[in-house]
Amino acid sequence: MKQRKLMGLALAGLTALSLLAFQAQAKTVKVTLHATEVDLPIDNKGTMYKTWTFDGKVPGPVVRVTEGDTVEFTLINDKSSKNSHSMDFHAARVDVVKDFGSIKPGESKTFTYTADYPGVFFYHCGSDPMIQHIARGMFGAIIVDPKDPKAMPKADREYVIVQSELYANPDAKEDMMANKWSNVMFNGGIFKYDPVHDPAATRWLQAKPGERVRIYFVNAGPNEFSSFHPIAGIWDRVYASGNPKNVQHGLQSFTVGPGDAATFDLISPVEGANAIVTHSLKGALTGAIAVLMYSDDADPKMGRGEQILVR
Repeated sequence: MKQRKLMGLALAGLTALSLLAFQAQAKTVKVTLHATEVDLPIDNKGTMYKTWTFDGKVPGPVVRVTEGDTVEFTLINDKSSKNSHSMDFHAARVDVVKDFGSIKPGESKTFTYTADYPGVFFYHCGSDPMIQHIARGMFGAIIVDPKDPKAMPKADREYVIVQSELYANPDAKEDMMANKWSNVMFNGGIFKYDPVHDPAATRWLQAKPGERVRIYFVNAGPNEFSSFHPIAGIWDRVYASGNPKNVQHGLQSFTVGPGDAATFDLISPVEGANAIVTHSLKGALTGAIAVLMYSDDADPKMGRGEQILVR
């Protein structure tokens, strides 16, 4: 009985030490994004489109924190904006009215939350009409890395891909409500990483054979589902919402709905290429294809650092 009591006290002590160690590692991460309304190219030829953005980019900057971190977020709506804007983090548990409410041009708002769950999450403007704010480009990805570095196999390269639809007339809310899109894009561009379907494309994803390539995938929608598939490959692991506990193995495709996300691991044993697509083929054949080239001389900078989201 005495030994059991001592063992219980020892385990309780270890648990407390582990908790204290985690609390010591957790940090406050300050994130500031600017809502701006600018013209941006939406294809490889430079066709301009009137976008609404975070930090003048579509998608917005990748936000990356670690499970348990406190996120202190500030949104600044540029004074040149003509519309109110807001922020909706799918990684946050807050007050939807107080924290996710809209701010007028020239105003700012700050709110704080704890990144309680690991994974990859959607963020977007939630101002009315939300469908138009998303369709015009106000979205991005937040990655919450698990606090346990061994929760997932170590990736050799990482890429962020955000799928969205393009509506030819950015002012036609009725087309968005009727789902009358003209193209589906990856990372704000038509065939952005596909020199096969668009010879004007100068970018593609790169890795070496045998490397574990991790893709953080977000479907911004606002309407279409994605059947995310690697042509000439098989997903080694798929994590729904990017959470290590939600792992599945050996999948040919995985459905990600609008406003949802998942993490995908891919390993190619040979040189050559995979084509990353939505297998909803109208979407793929109007722009949602990314070529991933495998070669021994792959650029060592690709899929690392700032190059996890290839602009």
